[in-house]
Amino acid sequence: MLDILVYEEQQQVAVGEAGPCLEYLLQHKILETLCTLGKAEYPPGMRQQVFQFFSKVLAQVQHPLLHYLSVHRPVQKLLRLGGTAPGSVTEKEEVQFTTVLCSKIQQDPQLLAYILEGKKIVGRKKACREPTPLPKDTASHRDKDCSHDGAPARPQLDGEPCGAQALNSHMPAETEELDGGTAESNLITSLLGLCQSKKSRVALKAQENLLLLVSVASPAAATYLVQSSPCCPAIVQHLCQLYRSIPVFLDPADIAALEGISWRLPSAPSDEASFPGKEALAAFLGWFDYCDHLITEAHTVVADALAKAVAEKFFMETLQPQLLHVSEQSILTSTALLTAMLRQLRSPALLQEAVAFLLGTDRQPEAPRDNPHALSAHLIGHCDHLSDEISIATLRLFEELLQKPHEGIIHSLVLRNLEGRPYVAWGSPEPESYEDTLDLEEDPYFTDSFLDSGFQPRAKPRLAPATSYDGKTAVTEIVNSFLCLVPEEAKTSAFLEETGYDTYVHDAYGLFQECSSRVASWGWPLTPTPLDPHEPERPFFEGHFLRVLFDRMSRILDQPYSLNLQVTSVLSRLALFPHPHIHEYLLDPYISLAPGCRSLFSVLVRVIGDLMQRIQRVPQFPGKLLLVRKQLTGQAPGEQLDHQTLLQGVVVLEEFCKELAAIAFVKFPPHDPRQNLSPAPEGQV
Repeated sequence: MLDILVYEEQQQVAVGEAGPCLEYLLQHKILETLCTLGKAEYPPGMRQQVFQFFSKVLAQVQHPLLHYLSVHRPVQKLLRLGGTAPGSVTEKEEVQFTTVLCSKIQQDPQLLAYILEGKKIVGRKKACREPTPLPKDTASHRDKDCSHDGAPARPQLDGEPCGAQALNSHMPAETEELDGGTAESNLITSLLGLCQSKKSRVALKAQENLLLLVSVASPAAATYLVQSSPCCPAIVQHLCQLYRSIPVFLDPADIAALEGISWRLPSAPSDEASFPGKEALAAFLGWFDYCDHLITEAHTVVADALAKAVAEKFFMETLQPQLLHVSEQSILTSTALLTAMLRQLRSPALLQEAVAFLLGTDRQPEAPRDNPHALSAHLIGHCDHLSDEISIATLRLFEELLQKPHEGIIHSLVLRNLEGRPYVAWGSPEPESYEDTLDLEEDPYFTDSFLDSGFQPRAKPRLAPATSYDGKTAVTEIVNSFLCLVPEEAKTSAFLEETGYDTYVHDAYGLFQECSSRVASWGWPLTPTPLDPHEPERPFFEGHFLRVLFDRMSRILDQPYSLNLQVTSVLSRLALFPHPHIHEYLLDPYISLAPGCRSLFSVLVRVIGDLMQRIQRVPQFPGKLLLVRKQLTGQAPGEQLDHQTLLQGVVVLEEFCKELAAIAFVKFPPHDPRQNLSPAPEGQV
């Protein structure tokens, strides 16, 4: 039969004319008869043959067929047969059938409304009109189903108009049916059912078909897909189901180590260590990556609707209760999963929803006792949680967040509190030089109690001659301020011939170049905002995020090694941002701070002051410190020592100061993020 139809079309002279064989097929409802036999599986295996026949007819016959009612109805019936029974023997044929339909929709987006119509909707329209049997003569059939110029018309259900007007005219009625009709099988539900197939090739092909469907170029078709189909709710519902199937007891380290999961390869790499819940985790991350890819590739109307559905149904209703849970295990697992999702997130629309969900939309400076965004306040509080594991997991979340290309993240966490530079001492003129700046020994955070001890800073740093950012001497002074901050008695890296400050410079340059390219379009200024003497003075508050980080940094000598590494990693990420206020507040040791204010450098100075007092109480401090560094680098057995937490904190402090010095070096002079950066600096200051 197929060969006859194809041969007839090849011999047809007039383009767009239906031949007698095709007209016979349409008039005598042969396709509906085949569909009935396929549904009954009579004879056995008939359903598979029917799917194959429909796919080949629709693909090989060039004459538009889906516009005819006698084709439209059996197509709907076949869609209701497919995608409903997981593991069906006809999955391969079903996905091939949906592939043909999706390609036809892409060629003619106006078909979308008709193919997506479910059983209830067709039945309602059929009941609303006088039942009219199909005419038996060919001329009458041609008058009903074909337009005056010979081209086939759309199905004239309820006397509906053709084309885009028909599409728009149905949208209100279809929207009314959405709540009651989402359970009906149609192309969307069939595809989603096939996406869950255990056969990877079938699932992948179904996902590709759904991606093809949501990327239709027609705005009217995209609007219909959003308003009158279960597309977005069904996709997000499956995401929520996969999330709930993940065990609560997952180790955050296992979640962080599971990389390379994508919707095209949802299975975890076989060379990775297996752990309970690995398959469920891989399935969830694979589907989340697919949702992100859908939002990236879909029509704008569909992308926005799907992103909002993910934010409302998954972020707000499913994930947020876990993040706010009192159970530490729930907090750990949900935070680690959120970090993994952020690592995979690429679409701007979904990133916008994620940022609003996590940080809110407030852009005003924070106050110490204000009532911030509820979830944001909880997450920032988790950075200083009694559980070190929760603190580390949440700090990793913020470190991942700071690497996303969204200006609202750094503005909400840091920049909104630095606007107007209220951290600068009020009434102090814009200095032309640093001659009036305090030395380390004169810093208000430095106490004199340790100056008589025998442990003195190596040398009094020279005063930087100018604030101008184009001088080599200025950057030398700032870099040396960080390098000389840790006294010689607390330095051990030189004894092990390890890579020193120059390696940090190389790494910092690459990270700074990456960060600068990410923020290039944000329009940041190149120099700090001049202080306005007429601006009313307002008390400075560094913000809840920096306050927690500074508090953690001030306890670096008493915290676990892994926690210290994560705190310093987040601070380094912040220091890399090429905004002049961030640079001034975090990396300028010579800034004249307003009373009661603290900066990163002043916090480090106070830590050094505490260290100078405490190392006097540790016998054989240099030898033990060197042994601890060897243990951390794997050069000595990891035996337990007295004051081990303190000694590990000193090692982290030394490395962090070298890292800050390297960041300060690569950021001078400040680079315009819109320009190409010069080659990476070599050597050491």
